[in-house]
Amino acid sequence: MYFTSTIMRKIIFLACFLFIGIYTHAQEKRWTLQECVAYALENNISVKQSELDVEASAIDRSDAIGNFIPSLSSQMSLTSNSGLSINPTTNRFENTRFTSFSGGATTALTIFDGLRNYRQFQRSKLTQLASEYSLELMKDDIALFVANSYLQVLFNKQSLEVLISQNAVTTEQLERTQELVDAGVLPSGDLLEIEATNANELQRMVVAENNIKISLISLAQTLLIKDYENFDIAEDDYDVFGAEILTKTPSELIERAREERFEIKVAEENKKIAEKDVEIARGAYWPTINAFFNYNTRYANNDPFSRDFTTQLYENDGTTYGLQLNIPVLNGFAVRNQVQRNKVNVQRAEYRLEQAELDLEANVYQAYVDAKGAFRSYEAALVALNAQEQAYSYATERFDVGLTNGFEFSQAKSRLENAQTEVVRTKYDYIFKLKVIELYFGIPVTDLKF
Repeated sequence: MYFTSTIMRKIIFLACFLFIGIYTHAQEKRWTLQECVAYALENNISVKQSELDVEASAIDRSDAIGNFIPSLSSQMSLTSNSGLSINPTTNRFENTRFTSFSGGATTALTIFDGLRNYRQFQRSKLTQLASEYSLELMKDDIALFVANSYLQVLFNKQSLEVLISQNAVTTEQLERTQELVDAGVLPSGDLLEIEATNANELQRMVVAENNIKISLISLAQTLLIKDYENFDIAEDDYDVFGAEILTKTPSELIERAREERFEIKVAEENKKIAEKDVEIARGAYWPTINAFFNYNTRYANNDPFSRDFTTQLYENDGTTYGLQLNIPVLNGFAVRNQVQRNKVNVQRAEYRLEQAELDLEANVYQAYVDAKGAFRSYEAALVALNAQEQAYSYATERFDVGLTNGFEFSQAKSRLENAQTEVVRTKYDYIFKLKVIELYFGIPVTDLKF
């Protein structure tokens, strides 16, 4: 018994240990950018709504297919009669009480309707394609939004790291200045200047930490993640990938975007849908031909020939079949006006397509210019950082031997910190704008390199 209880305690301890380990691991999960984008595409409400639009268009297509299938219906009736009424088996009036049953089935098929059913089917395919393009466009927009939010968190985190690193230097310098003041090498005013710099950096670190929390909450809300306290991202140092796309000319980028971007595809499909609506409306000018077939039978319990139920159903049955022609003559200009309305919608769709092309051209060109400008800003920030590092090193040497005061030293350190922050900012701004260009060039979201 002792041996068994010892084993059980060990098993329970091991299980608790594993549970704690798993729980701690879950709490310490760090989301990568790829995971955030994938999660957003799967859970974002706007994406889900677009997916519902695709499902609805598939149902509309099923409706259009159903228009080609004959309709079929059946009917049955059980009646109790008393007094003077018609006997359904003899078709004569009788003043008696009896029970009767009748049943039948009817089928109908549209043979010709001015090709409206066929064109409605074509329209349903166009609608489904347009909804699929809209879904892909929504995914692109969400992916870019998530990427921008993610890079903003990274920028805030690395800005805090810059502050922490600089404050560590300030702390060391504060100790060194205290020693120099105590030795009479530097005046006490220099120590006060360094202390003020340290206090300012600590305050800015608090602000930076708050900025990180705010940006993380914003990203979590985009992903529909409610556990704000434990949500965090992987602090990877993303490199600049995809810069080779800037070797393309704006004309090449615009031409590729016209072929690949979903904004144009959606507008093109909407124009085709509007044109198909005109064809459908014109179909109402044509006659409609329908075929029908009906089978019916009946039974009554006062049959004068004393036939049983099955025999009556067999001998009293009948069929009706034929064609029905409906020729439109005058309908108050309803068909003509509908055709005209749809023609107006075609013109609207043409204008929207033209506007979409103009907007795309302007957006691609603007994105190209922004990416080029972001690259130049990033390069300039690197040059400025190199210069400020040298200036700070020189200022530190002069300050340590008393050749410069605390204020000038603090200004040199502040300029270095600003230069480091600017490198971080311009780097992530450049990365994001490269991704915008890649999407315009038709690179799928899942293939973007970060």
